[in-house]
Amino acid sequence: MWTGRKGTAKRSSYQQGMQPAVFLDRDGVLIQDVHLLARPAEVRLTDGAPRAVQTLKEAGYQVVVLTNQTVVARGLATEEDVEAVHEWIQYLLVEAGGDRVDAFYFCPHHPNATLPQYRVACECRKPRPGLLLQAAAERGIDLPRSYMVGDRITDIIAGQRAGCKTILIESGRHLEPPIETPDPMDSSCRPDFVCADLRQAVRLILERRL
Repeated sequence: MWTGRKGTAKRSSYQQGMQPAVFLDRDGVLIQDVHLLARPAEVRLTDGAPRAVQTLKEAGYQVVVLTNQTVVARGLATEEDVEAVHEWIQYLLVEAGGDRVDAFYFCPHHPNATLPQYRVACECRKPRPGLLLQAAAERGIDLPRSYMVGDRITDIIAGQRAGCKTILIESGRHLEPPIETPDPMDSSCRPDFVCADLRQAVRLILERRL
């Protein structure tokens, strides 16, 4: 699920009926980061991911996965292939005794895509906040009470631009150079919190609610 249009979510304070969410980057946070993953057979959940998703949902958070998928822009997978990967992730989460995530949103674009139809400077490719804003608008999410959890600075910037609190996961990818983006990268950007993995991030989120 993706869109190139700008989201319409408001960055207001709590509104009646709106829910907080925990937005998760996919690769390196929910599943192990396999370079250019394109098929369900390549998916491996990160340690503790099923329980982490279930715990967040039991605590009243929506769990929404947001991911840049350049495999589509490079012609290595179709949008349908990405959706098949996401359905397999849902299966693995439940099979392991956890719960399904509420939604997946992905961006198939790249500013220098191999396939011309995906060569777009879109609003949905992180570090731009389009996916967060779209999810918030469609799912009634209160962004100021929500978290963006990712393992790259682009995840953190996207979360901050959307008005969320941010958590950086030290997966190893956090030490790599930023992904290619038409936007200048703000070297002063810092996450609100740093955690070793998703399990630790969930504990921090729940502790902050007490």
